Amino acid sequence: MPVTVDHQPLPTETLGLKTVGQVLGYLQQQERFVVNVLIDGQEPDLNQLGSIKQSSVNGHTLFIETAEPREMALEVLDAVEHQLDEADRLKTDAVEALQANQLFQAMQKLGGCFTTWQHAEESVTKIAQLLRVDLSRITVDGTPFNSVLCAFQQELRSIKTALENRDYVGLCDILTYETTQTSNQWRAALGSMRSIIE
Repeated sequence: MPVTVDHQPLPTETLGLKTVGQVLGYLQQQERFVVNVLIDGQEPDLNQLGSIKQSSVNGHTLFIETAEPREMALEVLDAVEHQLDEADRLKTDAVEALQANQLFQAMQKLGGCFTTWQHAEESVTKIAQLLRVDLSRITVDGTPFNSVLCAFQQELRSIKTALENRDYVGLCDILTYETTQTSNQWRAALGSMRSIIE
């Protein structure tokens, strides 16, 4: 069976690899992160991963694309930084809309902020898990990054409380001052995380 990894043939017989699972395990040992798999030109059903891994490589065509985990992590961190820029823009727009008493527009912008912030947090957490980076080792002005994440969660709760109480002045203050500080801490933490990964 022809097995191709990143457009290069993989000598499965020479390496003693007889199943799809053995091929994937070999790539993991080579510190490669599998990002795409095609078996006979089709994406496998990941709900059947156990039986797929046991499948013989004989009689099938296997195409695999991989990424080096560190490169992928650095790309994700770049994307998170861009997301934070977008969240800052949306946050500023939300504050301006609140000050102009345009509540519907403010809530739309704020919804975009929440989505972006949550995605950024998930991305950083998953990258840390993938590379086994202890977030408590990353510090921002002496504060561990996981403490920054906890403060971020508290800010989200404060925003929610202000919204529930229709305290738009308090909401503007939180968005203008507290989230700006957190955003700066996030950027500094991303820089620290980048230096650990590199």
